[in-house]
Amino acid sequence: MTQEEFEHIAPMLRELMLSVGRSFFGNDDDAEDVAQEGLVALLRYMDRMDSGAQHDALAIRVAKHCCMDKVRKRKASPFVTTQANERFSPPDRDVGASPHEVLEAKELHEAVNKAVQHLKPSERRLFEMRQIEGLELDEIARLTNIAKPSIKSIVSAARKKVFEEIKRLRT
Repeated sequence: MTQEEFEHIAPMLRELMLSVGRSFFGNDDDAEDVAQEGLVALLRYMDRMDSGAQHDALAIRVAKHCCMDKVRKRKASPFVTTQANERFSPPDRDVGASPHEVLEAKELHEAVNKAVQHLKPSERRLFEMRQIEGLELDEIARLTNIAKPSIKSIVSAARKKVFEEIKRLRT
């Protein structure tokens, strides 16, 4: 495949990769990263791609690999802060709270942080929108294009996973 041919199909492949990134991570920033990394990867192998072939499946596969690489990098780097860690920060010391109560609250917040990190990115996104941001189901459905019954089911399952993980971590 020539550079010119690749430039002709790149916008379509980029849209496919954006779609994969959005459905995996649930936000446009990460989806943009996936699309960019995916296109760079495809560009490196452009000379091995057939000119007349459909490359949709290849673009989707590359985007999925980019998503997984991004997740692995986040897990490997202790310096990367996630939205969940920012949202589930320990409370400031309450006036009149005993050191024991403060320590318990801090441990609970750490357990919640760890539990939320075990959720799939799509579950985490919906869980945070509903439980942390306090958005209504209608608003979440509008923002995500996911049906309200599906949102309820996913959030409920995520909540159960978080509670189970907290119980496991605290025993």
